[in-house]
Amino acid sequence: MSVSARLHIIGEPLVAEQLAHPTVAGIARGDLPDPVFRSWLEQDYLYLLDYARVFARLAWQAPAAHLGDLVDLAHATLHDELALHRSLAAEFGADLEGATMGEPCRAYTTFLLEAAASYGAGLAALYPCMWGYSTLGAALAENPPAEPRYRRWVDTYADPEFAALTERCAQMIDESGVEPDRAEELFREGMRHELAFWSVP
Repeated sequence: MSVSARLHIIGEPLVAEQLAHPTVAGIARGDLPDPVFRSWLEQDYLYLLDYARVFARLAWQAPAAHLGDLVDLAHATLHDELALHRSLAAEFGADLEGATMGEPCRAYTTFLLEAAASYGAGLAALYPCMWGYSTLGAALAENPPAEPRYRRWVDTYADPEFAALTERCAQMIDESGVEPDRAEELFREGMRHELAFWSVP
């Protein structure tokens, strides 16, 4: 069994925990209070800026076969995901540029940037975000919220192009030579950060 396949098995019940989280459940129903999503949006914006830095740090170490993919992932983060955040910020009254990073966000990005000091480890550490959101998006898209702002958020992460980027990331993990037990350890820790992030006040 490939390393990524092992991570998917580990991750399935952890994604189920996220789907049951009140914030995610509120997005799914389309009735999450605006202030809750506004706070999450501001923190996720700050998170994604560092997430792009993680891809850049890994690109510096990448074998030639992976370099273009990591540059593409950094570009998609900075231009596609952050474009969504800026669009939603206008509708939720979020102050993206004036936001201050909270402790859950800081703990998560610190973990990712430190893990990215080692190529395979860094890929395994960042994978919970990509795979988790792709999996969440697909699950939520089965019965999408009628509320158009939350529907747009769901559609972004349920997009087949995002799923393709996630699949390519899985392939890179398998090709990186990362030690499976180390990959599982980092993946579990990343998934813990993912769950904690939904509770951002």
